[in-house]
Amino acid sequence: MGIELTYPYLLLLLLPCVFLMYSFWKNSRLTMNRSEKVIIITLRSLVFFLLIFALTIPQLLLPVKGTTVVFLADQSASVDNKGEDILAWIEASVDKKAADDAFAVASFGGDVAAEQGVTKKETVISQFSSEVDETETSIEAGIRFASSFISNDENGRIVLFSDGNETMGHAAETVKLLHNKGIELDVVPIQVPVKKDVSLTDLSVSPSLYQGEKADISVSIASDIAQEATIRISLNDKEIIKKSVAVKEGNNVFGFSHIVTETGMHVYKAEIAGKEDAYAENNTLHAITNVKGTPKVLIVEENRSLLSSILSGNGFDVATIVPEKLPTTLSGFLQYQSVVFNNVSATSISQNQMQLIEQSVKEFGNGFVMTGGENSFGLGGYFKTPIEKLLPVDMDVKGKKEMPSLGLVIVMDRSGSMSGNKLSLAKEAAARSVELLEEGDTFGFITFDDRPWQIVETEPLKNKEAAMDQIRSVASGGGTEIYRSLELAYEQLKDKKLQRKHIILLTDGQSPGNDYEALIEEGKEQNITLSTVSIGNDADKLLLEELAQWGAGRYYDVVDSSVIPSILSRETVMATKTYIEDNPFYPTIQQGTGWNSLFADGVPQMNAYIATTAKERAKEPLISGKEDPVLAEWQYGMGTTIAFTSDVTGKWSGDWPRWNQWGNFLNQMITTTLPKYESEPYTVTMDHSGDETVLSIQAATNNLHPLSASIVSEKGDRIDSHPKLVAPGKYEMTVPNQSGLYFLSVQQGHETGASNLYQTGFTIPYSKEYAQQGLNQRYIDELLATSGGQELKKEASAFRDLKEMSQHKQSISAWLLCAAFLLFFVEIVIRRFGWQRLCSFFTRKKQAIERSKAETTMKRLKQAKQTVERAPNKSMQVEEHKQATGKSQLKQMDKKLSSSEREERMKRLLEAKRRKH
Repeated sequence: MGIELTYPYLLLLLLPCVFLMYSFWKNSRLTMNRSEKVIIITLRSLVFFLLIFALTIPQLLLPVKGTTVVFLADQSASVDNKGEDILAWIEASVDKKAADDAFAVASFGGDVAAEQGVTKKETVISQFSSEVDETETSIEAGIRFASSFISNDENGRIVLFSDGNETMGHAAETVKLLHNKGIELDVVPIQVPVKKDVSLTDLSVSPSLYQGEKADISVSIASDIAQEATIRISLNDKEIIKKSVAVKEGNNVFGFSHIVTETGMHVYKAEIAGKEDAYAENNTLHAITNVKGTPKVLIVEENRSLLSSILSGNGFDVATIVPEKLPTTLSGFLQYQSVVFNNVSATSISQNQMQLIEQSVKEFGNGFVMTGGENSFGLGGYFKTPIEKLLPVDMDVKGKKEMPSLGLVIVMDRSGSMSGNKLSLAKEAAARSVELLEEGDTFGFITFDDRPWQIVETEPLKNKEAAMDQIRSVASGGGTEIYRSLELAYEQLKDKKLQRKHIILLTDGQSPGNDYEALIEEGKEQNITLSTVSIGNDADKLLLEELAQWGAGRYYDVVDSSVIPSILSRETVMATKTYIEDNPFYPTIQQGTGWNSLFADGVPQMNAYIATTAKERAKEPLISGKEDPVLAEWQYGMGTTIAFTSDVTGKWSGDWPRWNQWGNFLNQMITTTLPKYESEPYTVTMDHSGDETVLSIQAATNNLHPLSASIVSEKGDRIDSHPKLVAPGKYEMTVPNQSGLYFLSVQQGHETGASNLYQTGFTIPYSKEYAQQGLNQRYIDELLATSGGQELKKEASAFRDLKEMSQHKQSISAWLLCAAFLLFFVEIVIRRFGWQRLCSFFTRKKQAIERSKAETTMKRLKQAKQTVERAPNKSMQVEEHKQATGKSQLKQMDKKLSSSEREERMKRLLEAKRRKH
């Protein structure tokens, strides 16, 4: 036990106190005698000392019992599943701990997880149950987390189980902080056998090429042994090279060449496969190149049209696919400069694919065109989708009057099998349908499990928001019983006096055994139509298809539940039948839009279009007689998009396909949306340092205008990073060091007011976790040297005493202040009354107390005597006891009384004895 002063320099205040006491000794009044002066000076000195000592905040240092040990286990890929061995080591160590010792267990990889909290029990977990990121190793994060188990007033030690290979963070810096907190770090090295492995270390392709140019491809391979391996190289997921090679032990470099025939941003992927291969994660690398040449356009259409041949004749490189074969990665869209949706339904496209298209337009300047038809715009189910977000028009028709009266009832499955994402999407889809309806339209919402549940009464809509909130509040239930719910929907609609009545049935289950056909036929007599949506493989698809056929509606077989909102919004729009304007008309040309030269000889007649609403910033080169947009365009992010609300087949567009400027019109639509690229205005380099990848963007010219840039992953996720100016014309962006394929888009303005766009891509290779490194003893020794810990050989060493044991601090300032106050009070009393007077006062008080006690004793003796006289027949034993007690008390009293008092007392006793006899 010791003592610690927080502010020891305050003890210097004792010096003026010594001077004050000396002055008091010399200058005190003459009436005060020497002993009194000594007492007062002593008390005052003690008061000053206690006060000043309290100001220093003194603390008693009490030893802390026991040690808290945190076992920190590396569970990354490089340690090769050593969890069982580590737990066996921990269990053997815990068996040797003392009763006051405690321990905890944590695991780490790229992140950290607690496996067992701090406990003094001797029971250790049987396995590591937490899932950590095994693709990285962050010893720093593990140490920081483990140190949080140990409070500042505890004896703490961290026992690290690791191979010393750190891929993230800087543990050496963190260990310094541990040392300052008094926490020791010990290490148990994990010996990992080196496996036979072959890996790709580099894939190099020129970042910029021209169409028809030969691309030189360089592949670097590292192998632990000499073996035969197969190299595959693909371009945009299409294999272009496959070759068997003899790989030597160590580093190998192989060269290949390929003539690029298509333009756009291309992704090369190299793969290696060997007979002896420990890790599959290090067998793939990507490289990105931008091929310049003829603009490439992707046409998405369900039925082949003349659009492809017209654009090809105008010099475009055109590719045509059906919507089901749309790319599912961002690179699949970035290889095209513009995408055309020609009468494509949203029910054929997943939500993720729509988001990728939206990212390619917004962040990378690609173009997008949507043409009209019965499967497009609002009729195609694009309401509240990413495609509607990027287009210059809204799918909803606003401000329209004379809408036909509509009754819509949605019957939705809420059974247990619908729980989770399916039910959430279905509820959101139903809510969107309400948003598309007009105030006054009749709407009902019924859910079912083993019975119907009326959520929204089937009646005219008065409060859309309230109805949407009711729909979103639905929870999953039990079984599946369709018929009664469908019967209830027909019952509620049949007597309604409405121009259109429609039911949408959505389920993922089965409920046969009822006369559905009779129910639907009876409903058709009341002008009620029925569409059905089948979700997943467990639904009775045959029954639902038959129901839609009997009900004169549409059947949807849903595999990807993300299309459910598009289906329900499409059904709602089609039920209204108000979105198609089918009265022939001549579109009106808006001046100053850049399209006027095409219509110098007049405007052809058009038969029909889909009604939409132009967005606020959109341009409308062509409008209808009802002032609806026929052709609209706008800038969305870095890209340009166009909406042509009529079709390109002539069914709706009338005389337009026979018009002599038709090819030029389509050509200008596509050309307007093409990105405005500048030829190599920037040089992009990468530096992988620590936990982040730093991108350096160097401008080729001294353009001082602000630069904006964005980074998007292959999955379409935008990375939160912004360019920072670090030197004239040089910018830097930081990206988390997570392996994958990324795309970079850069935009910078010019003095003319225009802006140019540059896009490229880069890859972050696989983690160093999958590189064969073995035990990094050098790094372990560095950590131990900094922390002052040991490399543990025996399990019992984990609970040994620390080199510097922790001490519990107990402040005593309050006790010192209390003592100073009491002494100060005593000193005041002495000065007020004087030392002699106090002494005589206490002496007289003592004598008075003694006399009082003597008188009390005499009274008791007298009472005893009277009791004896009154009861002479009592036993002699009692009498002798009383006499003995009286004699004893008298002897004690004799010692305290004066001689005269003792004589008087003896006389009384003798007289009493004489009377008795």
